[in-house]
Order: sequence, then structure tokens, then C-alpha cells
Amino acid sequence: MSKHTPVVLCILDGVGWGRRDDTDAVYMADTPRLDALLAASPHCLLRAHGLAVGLPSDADMGNSEVGHNAMGAGRVIEQGAALVDAAIASGRIWESEAWKEVMAAPTVHFLGLVSDGNVHSHVKHLDALIDRAAAEGKRIRVHVLTDGRDVSERSALTWVRPLEAKLAALRESGKSDARVASGGGRMRITMDRYNADWRMVKLGWECHVHGVGRPFSSATEAIARLYEDDVAVTDQWLEPFVIVDERGEPVGRIRDGDAVVLFNFRGDRAIQISRAFEDAYFPSFDRGYRPEVTFAGMMRYDGDLGIPKRYLVDPPVIDQTVGEALVDAGVRTFAVSETQKFGHVTYFFNGNRSGRLSVSLEVYDEVPSDNVPFDQKPEMQCAEIVRVAIEALRSGNFDHVRLNLANGDMVGHTGNFAATVRAMEAVDACLGALADACRDVGAILLVTADHGNADEMFELDKKGAPLLVDGARKVRTSHSLNPVPFILVDPTNRWKLDCPPLVSGSATPGIAQIGGTLLTLFGVPLPAVYLPSLVHE
Repeated sequence: MSKHTPVVLCILDGVGWGRRDDTDAVYMADTPRLDALLAASPHCLLRAHGLAVGLPSDADMGNSEVGHNAMGAGRVIEQGAALVDAAIASGRIWESEAWKEVMAAPTVHFLGLVSDGNVHSHVKHLDALIDRAAAEGKRIRVHVLTDGRDVSERSALTWVRPLEAKLAALRESGKSDARVASGGGRMRITMDRYNADWRMVKLGWECHVHGVGRPFSSATEAIARLYEDDVAVTDQWLEPFVIVDERGEPVGRIRDGDAVVLFNFRGDRAIQISRAFEDAYFPSFDRGYRPEVTFAGMMRYDGDLGIPKRYLVDPPVIDQTVGEALVDAGVRTFAVSETQKFGHVTYFFNGNRSGRLSVSLEVYDEVPSDNVPFDQKPEMQCAEIVRVAIEALRSGNFDHVRLNLANGDMVGHTGNFAATVRAMEAVDACLGALADACRDVGAILLVTADHGNADEMFELDKKGAPLLVDGARKVRTSHSLNPVPFILVDPTNRWKLDCPPLVSGSATPGIAQIGGTLLTLFGVPLPAVYLPSLVHE
């Protein structure tokens, strides 16, 4: 007989708290069981994006990887820019398999936003990549995306002039044939997001890969001339340009056998161009000649979809995890999800560690995902996941059951509103069955999410009104910036919720506090680095 009251953590992946209107599939779905839990149980909203999960700014969407990292770490773990800084400083980036594969190519193309804005990229990271590639004798081509959004609107030459001087010095020294090959403004080419305008990506593809753009002898000349031609244009809107040689030929088309490194670390404006390089089936535009290249991102931009396949900087190294603390306390844990999110309730929750933390105290169960488009079967495997979780709970062999229901996120990514509503209704039925089982055995049930998605299914303008394209609402397929619910269902009536209201600019209350909450419920002292628990007696 366990000395612990069982605690179940149910993570509704991609289920945020949205506008509660007809743009919100969570709200529009018929969810009587979720509604009943909200009506009868203490609950609050938690931050699940930006600073609350260790991303550079609150403009950054949360995602499943950093969300589960935060919950399992009990604190905010730095992601993005800070991780790249550390990987370069330690040299770990050069030891990565992705970098070694990149270095197997004779020509390396570096593509990304050239500024010190530190929201999507930082020019110091590009400098480090160039230095290392030159030291390894590689031919280097840089494809410049000008900023003017995270920095002053006409500041591109602040970074492009020294970049071209650096590349010229490498040529003159004989260390590397290094040049800028192409460029353009971030809002004109390449860096579209949320599938808003694939024409931007097509322009970027044609510019970087095929050498299509206005010709100039240097990037410095290109930017200066474009400023002269249009006194109102700012860096983010510069038209695509291509650097050509004395014969008028582009100096840096991307060709078979080359390597391409996208050095942006932020994901939202990196996903689409990554897909253009990696996806075999690609209906978004005609790529024409598609070179066979070794493509790598600075980081993984979408863990749900595995974009890109190669990346230079690993997720954070996390110690003092919730899982370790529970093992040390003798808590018996059962974790389950389907294939799409199995690694999230195991690997990512456990601080990016593979395998069980304890063979004797932990059991992990992976339910195979269906091999069909998610909107064709929006129920996914939630019923089987919950069946397995309830079986484990009723067995009496486990103190803690952790599960992830992937529907809100994976079906939400399809942009199919009707299917996402169905997905939420399936999740609701499963949540009801789980809540009933928890009641029957006297278990505490915590219901939350790792980030938003299904809660915002259409693009909104700056005033919050849906964007229209040809009279129709523009579909959104990415994560949202919305908070997520946290519900405490406690049949013992022992625990009180202690969750302050959301305050702009603060990282708390956030999902990282779920880690300390779990330890508190099991009577385990919180490590000094943890954020406060959300419950108290």
C-alpha cells in the first residue's frame, strides 16, 4: 500500500485559453466534462510562451518541447539565443553531428537575419560560423536577410559593411573563397510565418537557390542603391538582390552537394524555408530545380513536425528534474502518450534524458499513433491513452500517472477548424473518463496544457479582428501566445490553489510552476532553484 495519494497530471497538448469566440475551437467544441471541472474546481491561467518558458521574448510562441522541459524542470530554462551563445562558447556546436555533416560539403551557405536584434538571430553567431568554416577550408557564401524590425529601420549597413570586409579579408588571405551571394528584406523574402504568404518564401528560394534578383557587385552597393531608389523603403522591405561577378553571373547559387545552414534560432519565421529545402512533397510553390543539399538549422524549429531534421544546437541540459526528485522519494510513476507526444512526457519532461530514470519505479507506455493525416482521424489515440492510464491508476501499482493527449496540437496544426472541434470533443470525453477514475480511487487530478494552438484557429490583425483573404478568414496553423488553464481536482480537499493573476511582462504564474506543484503534492521539498508551487495546504 502506497503512503501517497495518487496524483495524475493530464496535459492537453495545444489547448490554450483563447478569445472564447468563434475563432477558438476549444470554446466552440461541446466540452461538458471540461466545463464541469472548471465550474466545480479551483483553476487559473498559466503562461506557456515567451519568458515563462525561457524563450527570448514574449513575442515567441511556446512549443511542446520547451513546455514539457519547463514543467519537468520546475523552473524557467533558457532557450534560444542563450543556448546558442553557450554552445559556441563551449565548442559543443562544432562537435554536433549536424555540423560535421555540414563540413563534409565543399561549399557552405549561411542564410539568416543579419543584425544584432537577438530575437531571431545575432550577427555574432554568423561571425562564429564563418570563422569556423573558414578554418576548415570551406568555400563560403552568405545569404543576407536585412532586419529593420528588431533594430533601427535603416541600419543594415551597420552589419553588412563589416561582414563584407570580413569575407574580403578571408579571400585576400587565401583562407576561404568567401562572399555574400544574395539578400533582401525579411518582410519581402524568405521569412514568412504561419503560412501567411508563401510568395515571400518563393521569392527567397529563387533568390538564394537560383540567383534570381536585381544584380549588384556587392551587398553594400545593393543596399545603398535600394535606399537611393526609394527614400521611403526600410530594411525589412528591401527587394531581393543577387551578387554577380564580372560576367554578370551569380556568385553563389545553391547547388547539389552544397550545405546550407539557416542560422536563425527562432522558429516561427524559419519553418517554411526549412520545409522548402527538406520536404520531398512540397505543394506550396514550384521549386524548379531542387538541389540535393545538407540542410541544418541553428536549432530545431518545430519539434512536433521534426523541422528541420538536422540542427546545430541541442536542447538545454537540465538537472534536478521533477522525475529525479520523485524517484529519490520512492514515488512510482507511469507515463503514457501516443507516439506523437511520447517523448514529451518522458524525454523532454525528464530534462532531455532518454530512457527511464528508475527501472524499478517507472513504467513508460507508448501507444502507436495512426499513420493518417490528423484531421482525417481527429480522435487520434486519446481513448487508448486514457484507457491505459486508467488501468495503471486502478492497479494501485503507481503513485503518479502522467499523460499527454496530443489532439489539440496535432489536429490544430492542420488548420481544419471542424476537425479540431471534433478533436476537442474527443479529448473532452476522454478527460471525463479519466476524471471519473480519479474520483473512484481518490486521486488528485491536475489538468493543464503545454502551450496554445486549438484556441486560436484564425489569424488576427493588430486590433484582434480576424484577417480576411478574399472575404474568408485566414487560417492559422501555428501555436498561439495564449495562456493555458490549470485545474486542481482534489477529492481530499486538502490542497488550496495559490495562483496570482497574470501580469504583463512577468514570467509567472507559468507552467514551470507545475513541477514544484507535483513535488509539493507528494511531500517532497522543492529544490532551491524551483519556482513556487501552485498549491498549499
